[in-house]
Amino acid sequence: MRKVTKNNLITFGGTTALLAVLGVLMAMGKLNNMVSGLTVTIGIYIIASTSLNLTVGVLGELSLGHAGFMCIGAFSSATVSQMLMNVGGVPQWLVFTLAILFGAVCAAIMGVLIGIPVMRLRGDYLAIVTLGFGEIMKSLFNNIYLTQDVNGLHFGFTNPPQNIDAATKVEILRGPMGTSAPGLTNFWVVAAVLLVCLLILMMFIDSKSGRACMAVRDNYIAAQSVGINVTKFRLMAFTLSAAIAGVAGALYMHSLSNMLPKKFDYNLSILILVYVVLGGLGSLRGSIIATIILYALPELLRNINQEIVNARMLIYAIILIFLMLWKNAPFFINLREKIKAKFKKDKATDVTSGGAEA
Repeated sequence: MRKVTKNNLITFGGTTALLAVLGVLMAMGKLNNMVSGLTVTIGIYIIASTSLNLTVGVLGELSLGHAGFMCIGAFSSATVSQMLMNVGGVPQWLVFTLAILFGAVCAAIMGVLIGIPVMRLRGDYLAIVTLGFGEIMKSLFNNIYLTQDVNGLHFGFTNPPQNIDAATKVEILRGPMGTSAPGLTNFWVVAAVLLVCLLILMMFIDSKSGRACMAVRDNYIAAQSVGINVTKFRLMAFTLSAAIAGVAGALYMHSLSNMLPKKFDYNLSILILVYVVLGGLGSLRGSIIATIILYALPELLRNINQEIVNARMLIYAIILIFLMLWKNAPFFINLREKIKAKFKKDKATDVTSGGAEA
């Protein structure tokens, strides 16, 4: 079995097993409401971090606008779900499915439109442009008003639309007051979507297009010299990453039900980037593990005692610094190699002694 296939099976199987265990515990009532809600949010952040790893880890480009794609997915999906719910007679599962798909498509379209000029840039220039894109998306939805009444849809920019029928008025987008959506996201939906997104990412990374992206990451000029269409494959990876971020945004919106545009700011992009970097660039398994640990840690520290609650963000920062050093500092890299070599040596000794006894 190929090494990549083996790693993918371990990652996918381990994630499936973890979700199954959590599902069983939840069904048996062993998890309280706080932990159950935490699992839903962590699952959404895992989808976001693994999608960003496609751009940052596999493609090798620093993107700081991932929150912008989540914002597009969130508000576009909320618009669709509210409109379909107002129509009436549409099953909730169909409303939710169409909302998620619409959020993914809108984010993917914006990924293409932004990616065409952006994917011709590299390094710090790309990071600055994507950062600006994320802030523009937040400001854009902060100024959009969309209202539905008996006469149809009414749009306003910076100011609410006028001449609305008050009896049938339904405010869909409310500018800085954000929007709302039916609370349809639950653990099982997040688990199913997470596994589908993980499978899509694994298939893409292990495909011809994914290997072309990694070739571009490793040596841009050499990839061009052997005939790889660099812009095409970079745009492909960027668009897929944006679409899955849109899915995460749609799930997030239908989990919290009420959302303000300011939630999708620069800090959210940095938070997701931290999960990717500390989990390991190009490692989907690392992104999953890092997201679980780093998101759950502050929440779990909150419930220990008051002294730790007061210092929980300091503890969180210390752990972040330690993980960064563990991944990158030469001393810890050498220490890991020594531990790995010793483990292999002990394992080989056990095999040899077992064969000798036989």
